Amino acid sequence: MLELRNVTKTVAGTDHIRDVSLALQHGSLNVLLGPTLSGKTSLMRLMAGLDKPTAGSVWFDGVDVTGVPVQKRNIAMVYQQFINYPAMTVYENIASPLRVAGADKARIEQEVKRAADLLKLTPYLDRTPLNLSGGQQQRTALARAIVKNARLVLLDEPLANLDYKLREELRAELPRIFAETGAIFVYATTEPHEALLLGGNVATLSEGRITQFGPTIEVFRKPDDLITARTFADPPLNTIVLKKSGRNFQLDGGVDLPVPADLAGIADASYTIGFQPHHLSFEKRTTDAVGVKAKVSVTEITGSESFVHLNYADARWVMLTHGIRQFEPDETIEVFIDPRHVMVFDATGRAAGAPSSRAA
Repeated sequence: MLELRNVTKTVAGTDHIRDVSLALQHGSLNVLLGPTLSGKTSLMRLMAGLDKPTAGSVWFDGVDVTGVPVQKRNIAMVYQQFINYPAMTVYENIASPLRVAGADKARIEQEVKRAADLLKLTPYLDRTPLNLSGGQQQRTALARAIVKNARLVLLDEPLANLDYKLREELRAELPRIFAETGAIFVYATTEPHEALLLGGNVATLSEGRITQFGPTIEVFRKPDDLITARTFADPPLNTIVLKKSGRNFQLDGGVDLPVPADLAGIADASYTIGFQPHHLSFEKRTTDAVGVKAKVSVTEITGSESFVHLNYADARWVMLTHGIRQFEPDETIEVFIDPRHVMVFDATGRAAGAPSSRAA
């Protein structure tokens, strides 16, 4: 198990990582999800031993490894900016961790072939990295990580430079490959949909701290706070501040939105409600769904989907809908909100009805 205990990393008076505690199990897939500069790479560098924490400690299988350099740890790390040995062939690049470990020729041949087949590098094994495309060079770096059989595998947005088809294939294959080794697998991304596709566990990051950690689908569906909900939304989470009165939230124009049944007991006060773009619809899909009139600002058509940007009261929303939908700017349309899919946050940003805090 990899443990970070109250880890802080301060650089030039600025906290890059703030009081992070985290425990990752062997054989687990763990996604670090957050926007650029949220602390994902800084956290990975502390896990790897590339940096030493300013405060707190890092433990691996019950041993304090704080300050132990990366060279003395059995880890593999792949960055978005691929790193290969330019004078070596693709074969030798992939084989290099095995040669350092003293593996015999037969095992090297077997492991390199397996990784090359998976990453579609077999035709390029005799080439040097400078004679490869950017995507092929990144795949070479990934293959080297695969054959290393490290106890800790850190992937920092490793698929960003690959084409769509290969990216989808690797998202499905990589967790299985590393899980079979019993390694702790940590994958950093800025994309919520990538975290959902990978599954496993997710740690959402904001400004150097972990806002929530748990099974990915659970964190997505039941965020502890508004920051986590926004981190896990792309397009951005739709929000609006409303007052609760009795069993309803009061919307603009005298429209009442039923309070979700499991939150019926929360106090009458002002709350921020949030819902995902795909939970707005043109149709009244349930008896509790409530229709509101919103003004279109712009429509973006991607082919199979349309993003309709809306203004409602003081809020700006995005609706994600299937198919081609075309509206004129300033056109007023009716959209429906389903209270079953509404998240409710109090004045402090905590999920209404959630515990006051949750340990990472």
